[in-house]
Amino acid sequence: MLRHEFQPGRLVAGTALVAAAVIYGGDAGGAWETPWFVVIPLVVGGLCLAGAVGVVTGQVRRRLGRPAPEGADAAGHARTPGGQAPPDDRS
Repeated sequence: MLRHEFQPGRLVAGTALVAAAVIYGGDAGGAWETPWFVVIPLVVGGLCLAGAVGVVTGQVRRRLGRPAPEGADAAGHARTPGGQAPPDDRS
């Protein structure tokens, strides 16, 4: 059994950010020379692509009738504990 639901959008975002880190790391280490404007389109494009992949994944899961990942509400949004009321079992 899987520990969590596979989310391709996060995979794409992580890949884009790791690629940017490798490019900057190679430049800082002197392995190659990278112009300053190369990484900005990579990060922005990767995050936009990750958002598009996340939307498509959500639509496919909704169309196939699969449940939302654990910790998400009916619309597929993640729930955060910050807005919840405290428990009523005060002793």
